[in-house]
Amino acid sequence: MTDSTARPGLLERLAAGPVVCAEGYLFEIERRGYLTAGAFVPEAVLDHPEAVAALHRDFLHAGSDVMLAFTYYAHREKLRVIGKEGVLEELNRTALRLAREAAGEGAALVAGNLCNSNIYVEGDGASARDVRAMFDEQVGWAVDEGVDFIVAETISFVGEALLALEAIKASGLPAVINLAIHRDPRTRERLSVAEAGRRLEDAGADVVGLNCARGPASMLPLLAPLCEAVSCHVAALPVAYRTGEQEPTFQSLSDPRCACLPEGRPFPTALDPFTCNRYEIAEFAGAARALGVSYLGVCCGASPHHIRSMAEALGRNPPGSRYSPDMSAHSYFGTSDKVSAAYREFAREL
Repeated sequence: MTDSTARPGLLERLAAGPVVCAEGYLFEIERRGYLTAGAFVPEAVLDHPEAVAALHRDFLHAGSDVMLAFTYYAHREKLRVIGKEGVLEELNRTALRLAREAAGEGAALVAGNLCNSNIYVEGDGASARDVRAMFDEQVGWAVDEGVDFIVAETISFVGEALLALEAIKASGLPAVINLAIHRDPRTRERLSVAEAGRRLEDAGADVVGLNCARGPASMLPLLAPLCEAVSCHVAALPVAYRTGEQEPTFQSLSDPRCACLPEGRPFPTALDPFTCNRYEIAEFAGAARALGVSYLGVCCGASPHHIRSMAEALGRNPPGSRYSPDMSAHSYFGTSDKVSAAYREFAREL
């Protein structure tokens, strides 16, 4: 169990300044070869726990204040689809313990993680009961394993988000509730982001915000009205891809330069050409912070260098900053007088 008296919790940290939370475990673990794209069930937690632990440590080194348990899509419905409900509890508890162990190597908090159920149907009481039961069991395991707070994320129905919030609040832990906004800049019930945020805050959310689906450029315009609508803390965790007005989500991106895409679209395994660089992530962090966002991170597509860049943009100096770019000693582009003048001269021909 974590000792919440030994260090400030989430709300205390947010009161003192911004909090950075690295996400994107699904995509990064898939890129490293330990997870199947499509179902995206985090079986790597059991099959290759060393890979998950390594990514936690990479994100910690890069400046994440939170070790988010890799339980995204580790819920009963996803495990049912792949015929592995029998490992549901083991997967969740192992993921929570891996996050806790990594957090113990620094000063990070541990967060449990709920996500979109993929079975919620607006107005259907039976689906609501099933979803709430799924959330309750995951919250129970997270509490048992001593998390500091719980994140519910990538949920596009406010009704479903409220079910997650109820489950979290019943545990007594702080709740971070993040909505995913698709092409339509509203929730699936056609509520504005501002109205959705107000409803979640009124229901007791400690942090409300947006994650996934949209990249920095298409998420940023939604943040100002959200920040104006609520008095609680606001979160923003975009995907690390160059979305825009015409293609606002990473699912909607198209790549006319590539004719070999197996599904005819870049999502989810051919998004490489759209990846944001670290400077774009830093720019987003500064702009979001200026609007009043205090819980920041990067979702799908995130790599440790994105998190380090975000942390540095917020005035942090994480351990990984020791290795931040310094081009002064580069063989061709360096400015140090120790770099060969002839090679610096040749740089224009590279």
